[in-house]
Amino acid sequence: MSPVPASSDPESGPPTRPATGRDRAAAPALSIGEIEDVRPGSLLVAMPGLTDPTFAGAVVYVVDHSGTGTIGVALGSPSQVEIRDVLPGWRDLAVEPAVFHVGGPCEADTALCLARCPGPAPDPDSGLRPVADGIHLLDLDEDPEPLTGQVSGLRVFAGYAGWSPGQLAGEVAEGAWACVPGSPDDVLTALSGPELWRAVLARQSGRLAVLTTAPTDPTAN
Repeated sequence: MSPVPASSDPESGPPTRPATGRDRAAAPALSIGEIEDVRPGSLLVAMPGLTDPTFAGAVVYVVDHSGTGTIGVALGSPSQVEIRDVLPGWRDLAVEPAVFHVGGPCEADTALCLARCPGPAPDPDSGLRPVADGIHLLDLDEDPEPLTGQVSGLRVFAGYAGWSPGQLAGEVAEGAWACVPGSPDDVLTALSGPELWRAVLARQSGRLAVLTTAPTDPTAN
């Protein structure tokens, strides 16, 4: 190893960095919300770092959140199964595309229905249970005819997304999900896949909105 040459000026000390003028301000941290922001009607948006293929690029509508865990349905994942082939009585109230949507990996053979009721709160005996902002869980075992004037649209999901107590909090802390406000329009939107993911992020503020320029699949760079 070559010796470090001695400085010609013993008092000079190590060279200093040239001055660059004003210090560059640090970029603000990416705000993705906290577990306290999760509530029925809010959205969980998968961040680019979430590589689980089941949820990569997903937008999940939260149906229930409590000490016993969290339940939601993935939005914008239409299947090829027509509602009229399985639940013909509900076909006329379903929004287009009138197919089952893949709600998540839990109990994939179970149908869960979300309906929009823009009017007064429905009768509790009608089979409608409020979630948030006019969105209700609908019991598909009920007779659809009495609900024709109350329901302005519905969507049926096959399966759901579920987290045990503390599980979602850990994933949010790791930066896997952004917690953002939801809208009743999100539940019945015609958007799907990356188009929906980008649309939800585009209406956010700060650096979160900038993610709309990034691929939903981090391996697609």
